Amino acid sequence: MKEGIHPTYEPTTIKCICGFAMDIRSTRSDLKVELCSNCHPFYTGKHKLIDTEGRVEKFKKKYGLKEK
Repeated sequence: MKEGIHPTYEPTTIKCICGFAMDIRSTRSDLKVELCSNCHPFYTGKHKLIDTEGRVEKFKKKYGLKEK
């Protein structure tokens, strides 16, 4: 490997707004994120798929699909 062209990896702390902190090594110093695996709705099981605009019904009406 060539000398002087590679970034230095230093200990870094990633902090989420929920309070979770993770220590890793990175080329950047301390990072702050809005979502992590501890508070993201998809990972916590609180994820809800909501058809707020009636897209499914609109599609069925447009193409004349009937439920079986």
